[in-house]
Amino acid sequence: MSTSTSFNRLTPYVFLAPAVIIMALALLYPLGYMMYGSFREWDPSQAMGESTFVGLKNYITLWNDPNFRESTLVTLKFAVSVVTVEMFIGVGLALMLDRNLRGMSLLRTLFILPMMIAPVVVGLIWRYMYHPTLGIFNRGLKGVGLESVDWLGQHALLSVIIADIWQWTPFIFILALAALQSLPRSALEASRIDGATGWQQIIHIKLPLMMPVLIVTCLLRLIDAFKVLEVILVMTEGGPGLSTEILALRISRTATEFRELGVAAAMSNYLLMLLLFITVLMLIYNRIMEHRAAKANRMIEEAH
Repeated sequence: MSTSTSFNRLTPYVFLAPAVIIMALALLYPLGYMMYGSFREWDPSQAMGESTFVGLKNYITLWNDPNFRESTLVTLKFAVSVVTVEMFIGVGLALMLDRNLRGMSLLRTLFILPMMIAPVVVGLIWRYMYHPTLGIFNRGLKGVGLESVDWLGQHALLSVIIADIWQWTPFIFILALAALQSLPRSALEASRIDGATGWQQIIHIKLPLMMPVLIVTCLLRLIDAFKVLEVILVMTEGGPGLSTEILALRISRTATEFRELGVAAAMSNYLLMLLLFITVLMLIYNRIMEHRAAKANRMIEEAH
C-alpha cells in the first residue's frame, strides 16, 4: 500500500522531468557559457578553449570605463521614461475604454496595432517622420510658421522614447484592460451603492485591486525596455555620440565591431545583475500589494 502511494506521488514528477530537464539545459547552458566567457579574453576567431583566462579583468575594465557608465545611464533614463509614460497612458486608456459602447471592440483593436509591427519597420517609420525636411513633424512646424527641429540630433533620446511609447503602450493597455474586466463586480457594486463617484471608485477600488497585475506588467515592460535594440539601431545607431547608445546596443557593438566577446559577456552579466535586482524589488513590492488588495477586498465583502 505504501509503495503504491509513493508511486502515485512521484508520477507527476516523472512526467514533468523530461520537460524540466530540457528547459533547464536550454536556459542554464547558454547562461553558464556566457558567464564563463566573461572571465576570458576572447574574440570571435577563437574557440572558447583557445581564449585566455583573465579573471575579473573584463569586469574591472568595464567598471572604470566612462563610456560604459554613460550607456548604463542612458539605458536607465530610457527605460524609466518609457515605462512611466506607457503605464500612465495605458492604464488611463483602459479605464476610459472599459465600457460597453458600440464600436468599442473595433477601437480596442486599433489601439493594439502598433504592437504588431516589426521593430525594424517602426524604426524606419519614425526615422522618416523625423526627417529634417521631408518628415511630417518638421513640415507641420513649417506650416504654422515655426522653425524645423533636428529631432534625431538635438533631441535624439526624446525621439526614440516617443517611438517606443507609441509602439508599446498597447501592451500596457491590453493587460490593464484584462485586469479591469476581472475585478470582482461585488466590490464595484458595493461602492456604487455607498455613493462612491467614478473617481473614487478608480482611486480606492479599481487601482488598488489592479495593482498586483500592474506591477507585474510594469516589470515585464521594464525588462523589455532594457533590451531594446532594433528601433534605436535603425533610428539613430546610438548617436549622436553616446546619447542613445543603450547597453543592448553597446553589447552588440562590443561583440561584433570591437570583437571583444569576453567584455561583451561581462557587460551582459552587469545588465543581468541590474535586472535581477530590479525584479526582486518589484516582486517583493508585488507581494505587499497583493496582501493589501486581498485585505481591502475582504473588508468590502465583510461590510456588505
